[in-house]
Amino acid sequence: MTDPAPSVSILTLARGREAHLRHVIAGLARQTHQPHEMIIAVMQDAPYTDLPDTDFPIRQIHIVDDELPLARARNAAGAAAQGDVLVFLDVDCIPHPELVADYAAYTGKGDGLTMGEVLYLPAGATGPGWTAETFDAVAVRHSDRQGPPESDRKRCEDYRCFWSLTFAMHRDDWAASGGFDERFRGYGGEDTDFGRTLQEKGIPIWWIRGARSYHQHHAHCMPPIHHIASILRNTEIFAAKWGHRTMEHWLHGFRMMGLIENGPDGLRQLREPGPEDFALCEQRSDMPYAATGPVIRLLEDRERRIAGTEDTRTMAERHAEMTRMQAELLTPGRRIAAE
Repeated sequence: MTDPAPSVSILTLARGREAHLRHVIAGLARQTHQPHEMIIAVMQDAPYTDLPDTDFPIRQIHIVDDELPLARARNAAGAAAQGDVLVFLDVDCIPHPELVADYAAYTGKGDGLTMGEVLYLPAGATGPGWTAETFDAVAVRHSDRQGPPESDRKRCEDYRCFWSLTFAMHRDDWAASGGFDERFRGYGGEDTDFGRTLQEKGIPIWWIRGARSYHQHHAHCMPPIHHIASILRNTEIFAAKWGHRTMEHWLHGFRMMGLIENGPDGLRQLREPGPEDFALCEQRSDMPYAATGPVIRLLEDRERRIAGTEDTRTMAERHAEMTRMQAELLTPGRRIAAE
């Protein structure tokens, strides 16, 4: 006699994005393995109304905070879940019909954390009549993200690759992890901190083939200049906890744009981003995703044009120099209380 399939709770954080949320629910309604429930951690004043009817219950829990309480909302959703397997799925991400079945198959007790595939949709892809097949025809992979493993699963050896866009854990492994550190508020840092925590606890992270989701197009900035304040605060919290900062790729971009400086007393914001900064960093309608690397290369080219010098470096040499400059930002100029 085979073991019964595990029950799966879908946990989604949401603020605004009602159309995105409806597409997520529509995707869940098409699953080959129906979820046991969906829990929406609502990070806004009012709950969502008139959501699509489903064969599984949808519960909304209210998380109040002036800033995005991402860590606290994930913890609250995890605490409220009743399923054997907890699948955290961002409100941006429409699940492939096999997502729940794939996560259920690869996420047993003691397996640690599993991360499924993500493809990025262009603008307009979620019009009437969308299907997984229409998405597969137009979606692309992110150039800076790991693709699916050749085998069913592959151990992720670098905790910095953990990404909360879509992941799953057995409820016992989730409990053993202790959840996300709720001192991280606003945008940035809580993912890397959670990945580092799993590493320290000996809880493995896996890439799996399948559990695909489709990231819905929406305007965004990379580096995320619209979240500078919380990123600066959260990277110092990370440093106080682990001895070095994180998000150095973004910090390097901010510094090149003249938005921050790294002084003896820590990171300091110099000015608010202006229209030119947003024009440089914003995701355009013809881009399925935004990335920090191309922005940094544009900034490097701009510096050389202003200086009147020619860049004769290879791409490998440019990358090595960028890595060195980013590493300068890892060491905190001061330590803040970790408690």
